[in-house]
Amino acid sequence: MTAVLEIDNLRKSYAGLRPLRVKRLTLAPGERVAVAGLDAPAAELLVNLVTGATLPDEGRIRTFGRDTADITSGDDWLASLDRFGIVSDRAVLLEGSTLAQNLAMPFTLEIDPVAPAMLARVTALAQACGIAGEWLMQAAGAVPSEIRARAHLARAVAMEPQLLVLEHPTASVAGPDRLPLAQDVVRVCEGRRLAALVITLDEPFAKAVASRVLTLNGATGELREKKKGWW
Repeated sequence: MTAVLEIDNLRKSYAGLRPLRVKRLTLAPGERVAVAGLDAPAAELLVNLVTGATLPDEGRIRTFGRDTADITSGDDWLASLDRFGIVSDRAVLLEGSTLAQNLAMPFTLEIDPVAPAMLARVTALAQACGIAGEWLMQAAGAVPSEIRARAHLARAVAMEPQLLVLEHPTASVAGPDRLPLAQDVVRVCEGRRLAALVITLDEPFAKAVASRVLTLNGATGELREKKKGWW
């Protein structure tokens, strides 16, 4: 079975004190793996490397059996992005538009107003991601952080990707709301048979959402597995 993601001897220099290094990471179809030990800039860089937006200085990254270095044209790269769903606070929500309008955007540019048939599709997507219908007509800028996080999740899975990449998904979510978010992420991934790479410093969230929890040694690139209950 072809791995969803393979990273071998990755090294990439950036604005950090030292390069990003990852010795080896393999993610199987449907597997959920959490990686701890990356701050915000390193996490953003890893997301860009996994999606092929940037290439490693050394080593190899393969997604769905293909080296990211082999994607040589802009059109090819844009087509490859369909396989990824990215959950990140860096993703833009239109603050003055309703949450329904924001969730409709992966499907259509006709969001003012959202057509009834599209609204039904958006409502089903929202419910699948733990967003109650009462929030859909609220301005995106007015909803609480835990609903915003689920909006990012909903938009990430709207187009049926194969790999969900979550970049510090609880950074702006209050502590009591993080476990319910983890439960929604697990349900969404299992319902869609999605693999997930979760980059987080939130250990309880990682434990709740992932089947494997790995901690990166930034100096060596080694990933050490943390057994559940060993926090």
